[in-house]
Amino acid sequence: MADIHIERKHTLGLAEARKVAFKWAEQAEEKFDMECTYEEGANADEVCFKRSGVSGTLTVTPDGFDLQAKLGFLLGAFKGTIEGEIVKTLDALLAKKRPPPKRPPPAQPRKKPEQAPTWQPPTTWRGLTWCPSAWPWPAPRPAA
Repeated sequence: MADIHIERKHTLGLAEARKVAFKWAEQAEEKFDMECTYEEGANADEVCFKRSGVSGTLTVTPDGFDLQAKLGFLLGAFKGTIEGEIVKTLDALLAKKRPPPKRPPPAQPRKKPEQAPTWQPPTTWRGLTWCPSAWPWPAPRPAA
């Protein structure tokens, strides 16, 4: 026999978690042809499910879900597939109930980095003033 154990934490509280567990039980009955019974308690609820080759419980608390299942010999070969489907279904139901994530404040516009000054030819060289219009010496004379 193969065992499946799945735990999921949440912050829904018991009332909202009950709704999620009830939806999960409805989906298990429809999709997997399970017989589900729902028992409400003061501090926790329990969903018992069974069918040929599978039996287990889903315990619902104000801060988490705990699923325990036992698979028969034949279904034990499909443990990974069955566990993946249960996880996918439970996570999808929890995702619908989760509050949207808080968005960070809008980013401040980035300042443009200060550009280094472009290269300018020196205006002095060894104490002499350099005049670009006088370069090269001797200056060419305009044709007359």
